[in-house]
Amino acid sequence: MQGTFWRGKKVFLTGHTGFKGSWLALLLLQQGADIYGYALQPLQPNDLFHVVQLSNVMNSQFGDIRNYETLKRAITDYQPDIIFHLAAQPLVRASYNNPVETFSTNVMGTVHLLEAARHVDSLKAIINVTSDKCYENSRNVQKSFVESDAMGGHDPYSASKGCAELVSTAYTRSFYGANDKYIASARAGNVIGGGDWSRDRIIPDFVRSIMNQEAINIRQPKAVRPWQHVLDCIHGYMLLAEKLWSEQDTFTGAWNFGPSAQDFRTVEQLIESSRSYMPRTVDVQYSTTGGPYEATYLVLNSQKAHDQLGWIPKLAFSEAVEWTMEWYESYLSGMNMSAVTNDQIRNYNTL
Repeated sequence: MQGTFWRGKKVFLTGHTGFKGSWLALLLLQQGADIYGYALQPLQPNDLFHVVQLSNVMNSQFGDIRNYETLKRAITDYQPDIIFHLAAQPLVRASYNNPVETFSTNVMGTVHLLEAARHVDSLKAIINVTSDKCYENSRNVQKSFVESDAMGGHDPYSASKGCAELVSTAYTRSFYGANDKYIASARAGNVIGGGDWSRDRIIPDFVRSIMNQEAINIRQPKAVRPWQHVLDCIHGYMLLAEKLWSEQDTFTGAWNFGPSAQDFRTVEQLIESSRSYMPRTVDVQYSTTGGPYEATYLVLNSQKAHDQLGWIPKLAFSEAVEWTMEWYESYLSGMNMSAVTNDQIRNYNTL
């Protein structure tokens, strides 16, 4: 990233109370950005937003992106230069239980964001964060998806992210560009890192099992995913925003951010690597049955980001797991997590 690009930039960040959103907020703050966050209120005392004390260092508004008028007023009043849109219902299994909430948040929430933003004179760039699960993958073809592959989705979450991509494309073609505002979408692989406490995610479930001293049952242990550390992911988002700001049309559209092919790993390999870096024990049980449908093979081709953005993951798979387990061990040991998290960001930036 350019050394001074973010200094003084006004950044509107939806979903700043979530896992990735909190990490992105901290990284932007370290780069000197002025941030305004809009998201649902975090509900758990151990949410990353709370443990790193983000409320003390940035402006926040707790609100729902499904409420168009409230969202529009927040963006209009702030007059941002750049928007990162991360607010979403982010869980596959939760989408089976709450499909209406998932579609209304992930699809109409994106419509609301893009519609409100196009009337803001100060704005130049929007990064719409979706997911690697936006691709049509119902047949579990063992291929690395590229940005031109078809959108799809077997489950409500995946389909909602495919829809959000179509929304982004429609707004780009219909409204953006001609008014000197530009949209790019970012499709990241499976992200790991400290401070994620979501239900039905492997690393948070693994750590909760340690905390509760109970066995963890791992489904689909042979499923392959593009695991990457959260800092590699959001570093890509920020690089994309810089390029979109300065070179506009050249960097609109979709971008994959995933690890190198040699770092693709199974769920079982992720768990066993996590156990090797965590100095606390946990009983792991593997299962290949039960639960709703999930793809068994999902990886990304990120050559476009490598070639055109100069983005390369800094942390190999083993390092990503090590950094993640170090964060959770620090948390379980009662350390100052604002200091620990900011130190990880500073260390990352020196790589």
